[in-house]
Amino acid sequence: MQIDDKMLDKLEKLSAFKIPEGNREEFKSQLGNIVDFVEVLNELDLDNVEAAVSTISGGTPFREDTPVAGDVIDIILQNAPKKEDRYFEVPKIIE
Repeated sequence: MQIDDKMLDKLEKLSAFKIPEGNREEFKSQLGNIVDFVEVLNELDLDNVEAAVSTISGGTPFREDTPVAGDVIDIILQNAPKKEDRYFEVPKIIE
């Protein structure tokens, strides 16, 4: 596919990315090569192929949810500027 100036301008607007004038021809060439590569994928016969939703067969294995170290909260709260019991104390921002 040939990327022209009009298409490149539209892509710039959609991506909010400004392409420098000196690099426009190079970008058009590279984008054209990318689109041509992707169009090759349309030639694949995928009629009898089931879409893959996940690469994990059999689901996700479950594990016991146990804490690694019980004193992590106390260690973290040692660095807190203000704390109350086992919680951070923060200023109220909503009335």
